[in-house]
Amino acid sequence: MGAFKDDTEVYKYIGGVFENGLADPDVGPKLKSSGVVLQITYTDPDSVVTVDMPSGEVHTGQSSLTPHVELFMSADTGNRFWLGKVNLSVAMAKGQVRAKGPVSKILKLVPAAKSLFPTYEAMLERDGRDDLLKA
Repeated sequence: MGAFKDDTEVYKYIGGVFENGLADPDVGPKLKSSGVVLQITYTDPDSVVTVDMPSGEVHTGQSSLTPHVELFMSADTGNRFWLGKVNLSVAMAKGQVRAKGPVSKILKLVPAAKSLFPTYEAMLERDGRDDLLKA
C-alpha cells in the first residue's frame, strides 16, 4: 500500500502543488506559456491529475481535456518527485515513470517544477505528514 491513504490526498497535495505553481507570480507564467496540457495517471491509489497550463487550471479525476503529454507512475513516485528525490529522466529510463507524447515539453518544465519543491514540503509539514515527507 502506498503512502497516500486515498485519491483525495493525492488531489490535495499533488494537485495542490500544481495549483500553487500556477498561482505563483514567478512560476505561473512559465507554466502557462508552455502551452502544455499534462495528464498524470497515478496508481496506489488510482487517481488522475490533469493540468491545463495555458488556462491555469488543475482538474482532478477524469477530465474531458485532451492532454498533450501523459505520465504514468505510482502516487509514491509522484510524492518523491515533489520532494526532490526523483529525477524524471532517470525514472523514465528505469521504467518507474512511463510517458506518452512529446516528453521534451515536460522536461523543459522541470526547472520550474523544482522551484515548487519547498512549497510541496511546506504543505506536508503544515499538515504534519511526516509519513509523506520520509517516503
